[in-house]
Amino acid sequence: MSTDILALAPLTSGRDMWSTAELPGIRSIKMADGPMGIASGRVDERDVAVLTPCGTALGATWDAGLVTQVGAIVGMEARRLGVDAVLAPNLNLQRSPLCGRGFELFGEDPYLAGSLGAAWVAGLQGQGVGSVAKHLVCNDSETDRDSMNAVASDRALRECYLLPFEMAAAAGCVGMLAAYNRLNGDYCVENRPLLTDIVKGDWAFPGFIVSDWFGGRDTLRSAQAGLDLDMPGPDRVLGTKFAAAVAEGAVPVERLADATARVAKAVHIIDSLPRREPVADVDATLRDAAAASFVLLKNECDVLPIAPKRVRRIAVIGPNAATPCLQGGTFAKIAVRPDFVTPLQAIRDRFGAVCEVTYEEGVEPEYRLPPLSATPARDLGDGAVRGMTMEWFEGHGEGGEPVFAETRDTNSLTWFVGLPGTDALKQAGRIRASGWFSPERSGPHRLHVGGTGEVRISADGVEVFKGGGPVAPSDLMGILKGGDSQSIMLDLMAGTPVLLCFELAYTPARAHGLWYGVRGPDLPEAMLERAVAAAAKADLVLLMLGETADAGVESKDRKGTDLPAAQIDLIARVRHVNTNIVAICNVAHAFDLSWQDKVKGLMVTWYPGEQYGPALADVLVGEREPGGRLPVSIAAHDADYPTFDLKPELNGDVPYREGHMIGYKGMQAAATTPLHAFGSGFGYARLELADVTLAGDVATGVTLSGSIHNLSDRTGKAVPQAYVAGPDGIRHLRAFTSLSIPAGGRAAFTLDIGPRAFQHWQDGWCIAPGVQHVLVGWNSSDLPVGFVIGG
Repeated sequence: MSTDILALAPLTSGRDMWSTAELPGIRSIKMADGPMGIASGRVDERDVAVLTPCGTALGATWDAGLVTQVGAIVGMEARRLGVDAVLAPNLNLQRSPLCGRGFELFGEDPYLAGSLGAAWVAGLQGQGVGSVAKHLVCNDSETDRDSMNAVASDRALRECYLLPFEMAAAAGCVGMLAAYNRLNGDYCVENRPLLTDIVKGDWAFPGFIVSDWFGGRDTLRSAQAGLDLDMPGPDRVLGTKFAAAVAEGAVPVERLADATARVAKAVHIIDSLPRREPVADVDATLRDAAAASFVLLKNECDVLPIAPKRVRRIAVIGPNAATPCLQGGTFAKIAVRPDFVTPLQAIRDRFGAVCEVTYEEGVEPEYRLPPLSATPARDLGDGAVRGMTMEWFEGHGEGGEPVFAETRDTNSLTWFVGLPGTDALKQAGRIRASGWFSPERSGPHRLHVGGTGEVRISADGVEVFKGGGPVAPSDLMGILKGGDSQSIMLDLMAGTPVLLCFELAYTPARAHGLWYGVRGPDLPEAMLERAVAAAAKADLVLLMLGETADAGVESKDRKGTDLPAAQIDLIARVRHVNTNIVAICNVAHAFDLSWQDKVKGLMVTWYPGEQYGPALADVLVGEREPGGRLPVSIAAHDADYPTFDLKPELNGDVPYREGHMIGYKGMQAAATTPLHAFGSGFGYARLELADVTLAGDVATGVTLSGSIHNLSDRTGKAVPQAYVAGPDGIRHLRAFTSLSIPAGGRAAFTLDIGPRAFQHWQDGWCIAPGVQHVLVGWNSSDLPVGFVIGG
């Protein structure tokens, strides 16, 4: 047995939370979470970074070139922050509209996700930063994701859930991250058919496979299955334990040699990546990407774009105008620069000089964990005027002097051992967050608190709540990811400051968290009445609806597709006094639109990144097209989604009963008409498809050529889409492109469809006997041009 190979075993385990091991001649590489930017390894709101549009927004662009530019921006940020590899893109699929982490995903279609995921990989790696695609595989839901067992057929895996990863591998991503969940009985980190037979075998993927953080469970099973790197480190599952298993003969030395070689090669590849030109204007590109993702679904009487000569009074109504949702709640949350421009401010800036712009919130945002605006309890000399004073104490006893203190302006804190300032987590202790809260209204306030241990709340020095308790190490990450809280009601007086303290008593562990918030009394009817009064006086109502940043979270799926009930009521109230309404929906998944007949305009803006406000103003005034097309189907009824409920069965199984018929394909199979079909959306220009021809055959692939005419006096965006339907008649997206067409002009397009597009999986790739249909058009339901080949 080679002692040289055994000496390399530390490469298979992380050095710390985010870095790989370092050996002579092999440097350590630092990783960071993504994909919407570079998440702070400290999970610290002070580590501001660029926030790009979410995965669903990028999916809605249907523009590989633009997605490449966004990937490059993330790569530039990574280099600025000293990061070598990013855990991104997220290539799972929006199998159900309830998926809690759906906002990170490119949509429901594997070809769309794979094409845009590969483009993002190219952009990131073009800046000399490695891409580690995640989460391999079937992490398409969050409920019990650490234990649930995805039961999927080989056909569903090969044609749907593995396809985006296969395309990322072909694009050269340096690594893949194995998911927490099980697949057909085995945890993904211990799944030899997945890791070795398919990824390393069939695909000949040369990169490394890393566990999701704390996802490794067993040394022998992971090593034998093909896992190369266990994170974080050191020596949780692999590393020296891998070497010991080899020395004992339990694992072949060749397996260790393969793992260490892959990690070492990844370091070399990252250092050798050719670097392309950086994005010249980051803000402008993010503004382009946001506008290109907005999907216009309804525009009666050309209510958009807004013509100031026809519209003198604009009422902006709704909570998401002033407090937009820019991202969901995950460990990959990005700290946004404090001066970002809200939609409300951008609308005022753009229209204020020519129109009267009024604003009413109407209803409050509905947070799972409400925010807390406070001033620090103590002056620590850091100049902070907002936030809470964080103090660390030794032991669980009362009193004592803090061993560390800082001011934090957030209501959700997470600490991982090994990061700066976390040595105190290695022994039992307490963390106390305290600050002055000034109620805006008198009445009962609900105080929330949660954490990884015993938690307490005190008000003006009096304990008012005690809950939680010691946490077993095996439960800790689940509690952190879930973020559940307990609460207590407390009567407070408006304008009378109260000193609130939230305290966590913890036992030694690799990570800990504390989170808290305050929800004020229910707002009076007057808030709604003010919104209705503003709407009654306006020529146009911009109704800004949507979610909060904790509506879509890691380790939890959504309960339903409805917007908050208060917002639905707001729509009805406003409609009663003004029918000229444009609803702008700040939502990142398929959602209930049964109310759409109450508005003239309807636009979905997803979670569009830090340039949301300026991009929205550009689109509303008509300087930019709303360029998006739906990356998901929106059903008329929840029952029409091929998959809806995501709760595992009693044995932990999540059967993928729809097989490869995900999303719009399942609706076709059930003869269900969607409310808005996959690929739907339009801009302000009128477009016409013409002169489409086809060359080639099913054996070698086909090429579609055609042109699109712009019949308008303004530039327009076109997204021609090609679908292939086999003998079963089910259409599958197989090619698309994005074109900008000048006013009155035309643009030619070419769509290449390879031979794989005509094949299905049945113990290998094969072509079903019978004719194949190639269809071209605007969305999965509107395909006016068709060809018949094969047979």
